[in-house]
Amino acid sequence: MSTPIATEIPVTETRAVPAPSPAVEEPRFDGASMTARDIRMTFGSLEVLKGADLDAPAGKGVCIIGPSGSGKSTLLRCLNGLETRTSGTVLLDGEDTVRMDVNRLRQRVGMVFQHFNLFPHMTALQNVALALRTVKKVPKAEAEAVARARLKDVGLADRANHQPTQLSGGQQQRVAIARALAMDPHVMLFDEVTSALDPELVKGVLDLMADLARRGMTMVVVTHEMGFARKAANRILFMDQGRIVEEGTAAEFFAAPKTERTRQFLSKVLHH
Repeated sequence: MSTPIATEIPVTETRAVPAPSPAVEEPRFDGASMTARDIRMTFGSLEVLKGADLDAPAGKGVCIIGPSGSGKSTLLRCLNGLETRTSGTVLLDGEDTVRMDVNRLRQRVGMVFQHFNLFPHMTALQNVALALRTVKKVPKAEAEAVARARLKDVGLADRANHQPTQLSGGQQQRVAIARALAMDPHVMLFDEVTSALDPELVKGVLDLMADLARRGMTMVVVTHEMGFARKAANRILFMDQGRIVEEGTAAEFFAAPKTERTRQFLSKVLHH
């Protein structure tokens, strides 16, 4: 009797299927709330601010718009103590800023200006690291590591050793934003940061600011860029003659402005 030949049945090996790698998330910012109440500012006999209020919840963006001379930039500068208000209160996470050391306040509330204010003899890296070394007393190697990381955040990792004259206006403004971010602020103030740029450079800076808002940075932005305000702001404040004339969500502000003055302003800026 012949012995049957055993047929080997292949065993299917079961391997653990690796879980898909989670998408790498960009770090989120630790935004703080900022509140201003009844801010007044008088220069001699000229009343520039006439009782302005502002609410910027933690991690949200507020855009301030309005005609030239309406007090927008002055209000912004009152928020971090660059201008001394005549009266009124500014709270940062509920703490009255008038009781804060001014250096501590300006570390927590970063500001980016219309003009870049970079040191021309320093590289981008040195410009970003400078305040870390002089204000926070961070050692040189650590300060430069932070500066490189912030330059990478704004898309300029490959420009670290360039001086301002070797950078476009948009790149210089990005360095200025990196410099403010390097101090690890809880609120960022932007004062017409694209108005000195050539039109083709504006979008890159606005896209960067929109990305900061998306990642949870509390932002108060004075701007004439209505498209950016509509896209990136949680709330819009419209100022005229030192007062907040109207405020609301971006959607309701642009779709159904409540006051005739707001309607007049929007009809000019949106159709010209």
